[in-house]
Amino acid sequence: MTKPIYVINGPNLSRLGTREPHLYGSTTLAEIEAMCRAAAGDAPLEFRQSNREYELIDWIHEAIDGGCAIVINPAAFTFTSMAILDALKMFPGPVIELHITNIHRREPIYHRSFVSLVATAIIAGLGAEGYPVAVQAARTLVKQLEH
Repeated sequence: MTKPIYVINGPNLSRLGTREPHLYGSTTLAEIEAMCRAAAGDAPLEFRQSNREYELIDWIHEAIDGGCAIVINPAAFTFTSMAILDALKMFPGPVIELHITNIHRREPIYHRSFVSLVATAIIAGLGAEGYPVAVQAARTLVKQLEH
């Protein structure tokens, strides 16, 4: 695997560790990045976070041109961004939608994901541990496509 796996994080995820720990746990985004890099092993990994929708879209475009898989936790943009949906539609490889909480056990506003319309797989409710699971799944899906 020579192309990187992109792990893209949306708004407010930079506050993990202190943001509503009863929902999101106490693991920081830096700790999650380390978990993802360990799960990626020798596979290259791009780990990004932004509170700006346009940056997430630019990174998806970057992945379209040079990535092998996307793991995306779009956070609130999951439920609002048709622009992210449209960008993800162009990605030719596996897309794994990731949520720290189980969005389907939360308030109804969190039940309609635009990203799910194009996601290859969805991981929700595993907490921070969902990230390395998603990276390992992305590696497996890319290897299956290579054979």
